[in-house]
Amino acid sequence: MNAFKEQCVALRKKDYSINEIMRATGRAKTSIYVHIKNIPLSDKRIQKYRATSGKWIRKFALVRKGKSVRPFQPFDAWSADTVLLVAHLLFDGEISRGKCIYNNRSKMLVERVEKLVRQWYDFEPKRYENQTTGVGRASYHNVALGAYLKGKSKELLRQVKGIPLDLKREFVRAFFDDEGCMDYRPQSSRRKIRGYQKDVKILKIVSNLLGDFGIESRVIKPNEVVITGKENLMQFAREINFSPGVYINGNRSNSRWKKHIEKRELLKRAIESFKN
Repeated sequence: MNAFKEQCVALRKKDYSINEIMRATGRAKTSIYVHIKNIPLSDKRIQKYRATSGKWIRKFALVRKGKSVRPFQPFDAWSADTVLLVAHLLFDGEISRGKCIYNNRSKMLVERVEKLVRQWYDFEPKRYENQTTGVGRASYHNVALGAYLKGKSKELLRQVKGIPLDLKREFVRAFFDDEGCMDYRPQSSRRKIRGYQKDVKILKIVSNLLGDFGIESRVIKPNEVVITGKENLMQFAREINFSPGVYINGNRSNSRWKKHIEKRELLKRAIESFKN
């Protein structure tokens, strides 16, 4: 056991929260979490944690009388992790008054969202997997948390055009991981990156952000943004790309490839298929 891990474990056993361990060690939350994830806070500490977050609960005034409240840590500034979390909940999730839900067939993406949530909320989600479709779900039933993240989602959509480029990248990648596909058909020389979203305002935001990375795209009604052309596909692969481990579903009845293939691998094949 290395010194940093021993320090994290010792502090957690003293009932330190993740944020307190972060301040004590000077290390990032993600580095700390892996060492303490199996060491829960005590009931006494959870009660104290609940009291400190009471002002946020009172602010939204949405907790029903007699309902147990599970506290969370609010965040003030946008970071790679906060943008990624809120974006995933926007695109392939649901944020409402009493809950936050994320649905995806990719276990990697569901686990990513759960890992992100743990940085601010110490309680595990309810999990469910549809045995027919293979879609997994992580749901968090917390009135105050749902209200808070609903507000942050609206804030992100208002502010995303002005945030730093590296945070825009997280937003756009989350969109294409959740809503995108690589439409590659060698026989007909078809090579398109497509992203679907019922909210046309979000499609326009994504298209504008792609322009910040030098990627031309078109919003095609009723509900998709499309990227075509060798240079644009190459620029997308360099600047955004699909995340490793995000696959097309080879088990679908209309699957062209009849096997699971990473979306980024299909993008690579499509680019390589262009004639010089």
